[in-house]
Parts: sequence; structure tokens; C-alpha cells
Amino acid sequence: MSAVELMKLSAEERHKLVSVPVTGQGLKTLLEAGMVWLKTNQQIVNRLNVFPVPDGDTGTNMLLTMQAAFDEVDSSGTQNIGELAHAVARGALMGARGNSGVILSQIWRGFARALTDHPTMDVHLLAEALNEAKVTAYKGVVRPVEGTILTVVKDIAAQAETSAQRTNIFTEVLKDIVDAGAASVERTPELLPILKQAGVVDSGGKGLFYIFEGMLRFLNGDPLDKAVTEVLPLSEMEMENAMETVEPGQDYEVVIDFTPHETFNLEAYYETLSDIGTSIQVGEGDGMYRMHIHVPLDNRYEPIEHTMTLGTIQKIMMENLVAQMDERKNNRSPKINLAQVKPGETAVVAVSPGHGLSRIFASLGVAAIIHGGQSMNPSIKELLASFENLPTDHVIILPNNKNIILAAKEAASMTVKKVAVIPTISVPQGLSAMFRLIPDADFEENVSAMTDAVDEVETGEITIATRTVEIDDVQVEKGQVIALHNGKLVTSTQSIDTACEELLIAANTSDYERITLFYGEDIKQSYVNELADKIRSIYPDHEIEVHEGGQPHYQLIIAIE
Repeated sequence: MSAVELMKLSAEERHKLVSVPVTGQGLKTLLEAGMVWLKTNQQIVNRLNVFPVPDGDTGTNMLLTMQAAFDEVDSSGTQNIGELAHAVARGALMGARGNSGVILSQIWRGFARALTDHPTMDVHLLAEALNEAKVTAYKGVVRPVEGTILTVVKDIAAQAETSAQRTNIFTEVLKDIVDAGAASVERTPELLPILKQAGVVDSGGKGLFYIFEGMLRFLNGDPLDKAVTEVLPLSEMEMENAMETVEPGQDYEVVIDFTPHETFNLEAYYETLSDIGTSIQVGEGDGMYRMHIHVPLDNRYEPIEHTMTLGTIQKIMMENLVAQMDERKNNRSPKINLAQVKPGETAVVAVSPGHGLSRIFASLGVAAIIHGGQSMNPSIKELLASFENLPTDHVIILPNNKNIILAAKEAASMTVKKVAVIPTISVPQGLSAMFRLIPDADFEENVSAMTDAVDEVETGEITIATRTVEIDDVQVEKGQVIALHNGKLVTSTQSIDTACEELLIAANTSDYERITLFYGEDIKQSYVNELADKIRSIYPDHEIEVHEGGQPHYQLIIAIE
């Protein structure tokens, strides 16, 4: 059912579907409701990024994981809750993306394990399932960290056990769970100092909360496809990531700047926009409002016509999302010559965020490339598919991103092939590892040599700050150029040149020999060449190279060796 179809159900029909004991179909309906509500709040979760960088993806990863889980059972008519739960867990595992998605799949795996051989579920079994979900999630992480989604699932499980002793009414237990989840999310900054420093709550925990809140909203008859009315400061509106999550049938992106009449009613405006399209954002600053929406082709003028009745339009921007998606797809699928490995040789799979970087990886002997990185983490299924058909049983995966390592390890555990995951957390680390590859050498020797190479390179990243914040004693203003050294924020300044210079100082570049600049899709090569000349004047004894990376979000990725 769609969100609209779900909400058309009467209160009696909703409670009949999810009455105690809950059947497989009842669980499926609850999962769909949770998924829809998460989708509605996806960008809110994405914005809960510790660092002020334009690549928040937790909401997207969790949503795509939930979508894969639901797709697995969408056509299932089973009433057996154990059977359905195991199918959900299987779908979530194969579709899991990013650390948050993998942990979410572990939650559903544990949940399903407790329901094995059970045809239905009462509140006591719900409490047992959530407790097993907690245990499985914690076991799935090598070094569990409190103040994350793990803490939230733990608090939810504890509340479920307490509530099940008080009442056998499912809705009451679910309400207690949601309340406990909300309180747990708000406590995460007290448990994880970096969250408090950044002024945000944990994004994974918030995503899990939305899933359970969606279930409760469905039972209460509250809307699932209409976000709670929210107005952001104009400076916090993030439309850069809109292309990553274009909904089927939403062909155009419309952005309108307008000055509203005195009688302007924001809630009524949201209500009307929700009937027209999706991905709605409204920002306000200096008396002007900015509205963002995705709409079908036939509806593309409706937001404009409606807004004209509410105020004076200052500016309109309309983009064909389908055409942009096609263009991006073509740009992200470069024709490159991958290494042809032989049986018994070592094949390397690398995750690459840009077409230029993909070409470089291929030139170094990579046998398979997965397009991905920040805001586009590949799923476990995609990782598996990348090497299952390679003509060798010896495979090395280079995730090249800390948020992909967990998914890569899960994929490695699901095959009969001998697969090693080298925990590269950046592109420079992955490239450094590739220089040590000898395809026909002993597999373990390759793994050892490539792992050692990871520590021989320093990584720098240059991007634009998405919000004002102070982190690691660095004061950041939205719109400034920021530099990260090995993932740590080191400076915030007004120019890319200055950011690079301060980054190179922080990395003790004088102790190294080579500086390589990989420029992204949002910066001109001519500018980077001029920057390289300036760096040569500062470090005349160093070898300086410039390569097209093609990566999004980051103007520059820098390798210092």
C-alpha cells in the first residue's frame, strides 16, 4: 500500500490489521508505515551530520535499507509472523547501506530470530524480539559506542520489557517505546561528546525513532506523508543532495522565492504542497520565504500558481530531474579498462566516488569498481555482485570510506570466496594500497602489503561548510572553505588556496615527498593548476601532481606521501 492507501484505512481496519496477537500481515503493515514516515523525515536525519560537510546520508541509507526489507515481503501474503520477519531480515541485510543501514539490518535479524517458530506476536514476544534485536546489533559492531543507534535500540528494548509487564495492549506498549526512543535520542549528546560539540543528536538513533514513531502514527491515524511543519533558516536549506533521492514519478524540481502576505498561514501552505508533490522544504530569512518541492510533470506549475495567491514571487527555478539523473548516470559510468584477472590471482574491488578516480583505480589494476562514497554508499548486495562472477576465489575489497567498511565485511562473510577487506577510509589510502598489489603473488602477502600501505599516506579534503558550528576548537561559518586532515577538521577560511596551505602545514607535509591533488566536479582544472603552481613555490622539493577526480561534495581530495 502507498502512504495514501495506508491512511485511507479506517481506525477499525488499522487496529484489526495490528491487533494482538499481531500476524505477519500486521507486522508488514507496521514496517511499511515506519518506512513511509522515515522517508518523510529523511532529509531531517541527513542533516544531523557531525561535521558541517555536504554529505549527510544516514537518512538515505536507513531508508534504502528499509525499502529493500519491505520489497522482500511486499507481495507476501503469509500470516506467519516468524516467516515474514525472517524475510524482512533477509531483505534488510542484502539492501543494507552504510554503517547505519548495516546496524539496522542487524536489528531486524535479531528481531526475526526471536520470532522463529512463532505464528503470531503478543506484547511479551515483542519485548523478547526487541531484546534480541539489541543483543544482535551490539554483537555486530566490533567496538560498540554509546550515544548511537545502539543506545536507542537498547533503551527501546528495556522500555518494551517494562511496558509488557504493565499492559497487553499493543498500542500502549508502542507508545511507551516511541516515548523512550525520543528520550534516548535526546540523551545521545550527553553520551557522545562529539554530538554535543556539534549541536546535534545521533542521526542513526533518530532514524530508528522515526521508524517506530511511524508505526504509532499509523495506528493513531496521523498522516505519514506530510512532514511536521518546519521552517529552516535559508542558510540551512540543503538542496544539493536532492538528486540522490528522486522519487519515481517526481519529474521536476521547483524552487520559489517569495514574500508572503500578512495573512500567510504556513501550516496551510504545507498542507497544500503535500497534495502536490514531495521533498518539501521551506526556508525563511529577512522576511522572504524559499520553497523547494519535487513534482510530477503535470503538476510542475501548481506550486507556482498556488504561491502566487499567497504572496509576491521574487524568483522561480525549475529543473528537469529526470534529465539531470540521466546526465549524472552517464557521467558516473565511464568506459574504463578493468584488470582481467586469472583464476588463482588476487582481484581487487574498489569503491570510487568519481569517474576520474575510477579511471585511476583501473589503471592500477582494479578488477571491479563500485561507484559510491559519501551520500551514495553501496549496498551489501551490490558489493557481493561486484566480485561473485570474477574468475578467481581471492578478492580484496577497498571500501575507501569509513561508512562502507561494515557493509564490505558483511559481504565478505556471505561468500565461499576468500575475501579480505582492507579498512581504507579514504581514496588516497585505497590508491596507496593499490601500488602494493602483485596479482599473481600469494594472497596473504598481498593483503599484508596493501594493509601496511594504508598508513603511508596522509589524506586531505577540502569542501564548503554547510552550517555554522565550532568543532575541534575550529570556529566554522556556513559557506566558508574547510579542510580536514585524516578526517579531523583543521581549518575554516575564506579561500581554497588558504585552506590548502593550512592543511599542508597541519599534515607536516615537509616530512613527505609527494602531493597529489584530485579535483572534484565543482571546481575548474585551470584553478587547480594555478593552485598547484602556488604549492610548488612553497614546497619546491616536492613532486606535485594534479588529476581529475570527478568526486561530488569535495572540491579537492589530497594525498600526501
